[in-house]
Amino acid sequence: MPTKIAILGGGAMATACAILLNEHQDQQVSMWLRSADLAREITETRENKRLLPGVQIPQEIEVTGDIEQAVADAEFLVVAIPSAFLRSSLDQLAPALNSNRPTISVVKGLEPETHQRPSEIITDVLGTRSVIAVGGPSHAEEIARRLPATVVAASGDLSLAKRVQNMFATDRFRVYANVDLIGVEVAGAVKNVIAIAAGICDGLGFGDNAKSALMTRGIVEMSRFGAHFGAEESTFSGLAGIGDLITTCISPYGRNRLVGRRLGEGETLSQILESMDAVAEGVKTTQAVMEISDQNDIDMPISQEIYRVLFEEKSPFEATQTLMNRPYKIE
Repeated sequence: MPTKIAILGGGAMATACAILLNEHQDQQVSMWLRSADLAREITETRENKRLLPGVQIPQEIEVTGDIEQAVADAEFLVVAIPSAFLRSSLDQLAPALNSNRPTISVVKGLEPETHQRPSEIITDVLGTRSVIAVGGPSHAEEIARRLPATVVAASGDLSLAKRVQNMFATDRFRVYANVDLIGVEVAGAVKNVIAIAAGICDGLGFGDNAKSALMTRGIVEMSRFGAHFGAEESTFSGLAGIGDLITTCISPYGRNRLVGRRLGEGETLSQILESMDAVAEGVKTTQAVMEISDQNDIDMPISQEIYRVLFEEKSPFEATQTLMNRPYKIE
């Protein structure tokens, strides 16, 4: 019997994961979407036209708005719901999601109200269960089109991480096993804050030197923040850290970089968010990062300036000047 995997979410990453997992003949994939109308549209057209136009979804993948149907006989869940909506969505779905299913999270962010990571939200709402985080440089637009990518699957249970490694791996998608669940989740969240800063560099017309310096100092902040939670420093020099940061800061697909670029060009945050179809996780994550860093005296100057631009109406240029004129230090 094939292993059934149920994906929760109807966004670009959920769709890309479904296509990827479906490449294994011994795996059966279903997708649950909140909108029954959208589920019917995708079932008929075999395309997620709004978020992944031009990418065909194989007929074997079941797409439904019925959660009971989606998770029936599923051995694994894949959660692909934006962190801003993760808790509220799982609260509604909880009666159908029993506690004996390992859950794979591709969610990147921190919950502003609780400061919890995705795995913590999942176990808080659904009860104790094994959670595996998949992270790294992995834009859905490329994965769905079978462009080569490499990520990590992280769990405190190495054998479970290796199982997920085998479930996702294909000849175009390489997966490493990792035991630092905390580090992978922290890296996936904080890199989106740095990506907003990278976009501001683009919007202000700064060059490669500025962005390279920003990314280099950004990974220092990510590692410093992760150390507070007990993450391994080596994680931040790997795929989930510097790897994901590079992609997020340079890719035309990066939603957080786009937010930053438009801020740098003079738009307001409200104008930008109102015009976006997809969610830029870095905006709300910035709030959580700054609250945590303030409460625990974690030095994060880049993140602090991004917070001031997003929520205190500081101009991007002034934020840049503040960073450039900080007291000199030894690297």
